[in-house]
Amino acid sequence: MANRLTELFASHGRSIAITHTAEGVSVPDVARKAAASGAPAVVAAGGDGTVNAVASGLVGLEVPLGVLPVGTLNHFAKDLGLPLELDKAVEVIANGRSKTVDVGEVNGRVFLNNASIGVYPRVVELRERYREKGVAKWIAAGWAALAVLRRRPFLGVRIESPEGVLVRRTPFVLVGNNEYRMTGLQPASRDSLTEGHLAVYIMKAQRRQSLIRVAWIVLRHGVEETPELDFISVKVATVETRRRNLQVALDGEIVTLQSPLRFKVLPGALRALAP
Repeated sequence: MANRLTELFASHGRSIAITHTAEGVSVPDVARKAAASGAPAVVAAGGDGTVNAVASGLVGLEVPLGVLPVGTLNHFAKDLGLPLELDKAVEVIANGRSKTVDVGEVNGRVFLNNASIGVYPRVVELRERYREKGVAKWIAAGWAALAVLRRRPFLGVRIESPEGVLVRRTPFVLVGNNEYRMTGLQPASRDSLTEGHLAVYIMKAQRRQSLIRVAWIVLRHGVEETPELDFISVKVATVETRRRNLQVALDGEIVTLQSPLRFKVLPGALRALAP
């Protein structure tokens, strides 16, 4: 791919320097060094996790982020309005304009799409374990979901924000960088990355049966038709549980953070190249 990228950028009169990151290398540090070297842009080639890591090094800087969406889901690229074809994405980086977008933060960690606690991080962790053993992706996901539901999929949370205090026993809390629009089987998307707020979703299901029913309603009709889902729009929020350490999915990557989780939005904190 390196040769093809070099050729594509050269066709637009641009030269590039490609850095391959290895395990143990701090991607945000690499991005910051590239920005400090005078690069007009720093480009992330990968999925949402890779884009998150590069963006983490560019938050608050004037050097923009470019995205080559070569991952599996590419949620941030889609919400930014980027084309998913490689040659067209290169064209956007070469000739596009820089715009500011919001960034979410929790306990000092950046997220571009969302952060979640509860069943989702645990499903992702188990899914990856199964995949490491050679199990196919979708089968691994199904086994992981069943394993999580057989255990205790609920946790008690206390969510404090300027809107008040919510106390829930829930399987799932998601905090989005701006509000999501979810309809039927279509993937979650956002109409805007610049509204300057966090969208907090708390599932109110308290038993396995109700959890399955809520999931079915979301699949059939979307979040808007789900009365069991609380939603608040805030700029800051604190999520506290009895557990000292929590698994948190940040843009699909699992990290362990200490409770309480302190969320805030950073309006216009990242520059990104867009069509």
